[in-house]
Amino acid sequence: MMLLNLDHVAIAVHDLDQALSEYRRRYLIEPLYREVVEDQGVEEAMLAIGGSFLQLIQPLDADSPVGRFLAKRGEGLHHIAYTVADIEVALAHLKAEGARLVDKTPRKGGRGTRIAFVHPQGGNQTLVELVQLPR
Repeated sequence: MMLLNLDHVAIAVHDLDQALSEYRRRYLIEPLYREVVEDQGVEEAMLAIGGSFLQLIQPLDADSPVGRFLAKRGEGLHHIAYTVADIEVALAHLKAEGARLVDKTPRKGGRGTRIAFVHPQGGNQTLVELVQLPR
């Protein structure tokens, strides 16, 4: 398995519009993408920074994974995402290495991507997302 790129760093926020307003004002940056990803229970905005993105995620409801994260930890770093060439190969490799997988099979992500999460346990306590870009 080879990590190709840092795809994005995700920050969980209570109010996406307010967070975007702060980024516009402070860093003079506009989102390239904004969409609701029902499968993940979030509305997300992607801000391009160099060859990667900053992803701001707002939960669609309090009982979603990101909603529970915010209730427990507050706003801040949620996960880091790496681009991989073949997500099935990456998951098989991680499983063979004993990694605890949140997703045993890929699912649909934003921007037409295929994604899977790796549990933070055993990974420096950081939630990792694997991202396969659309072909």
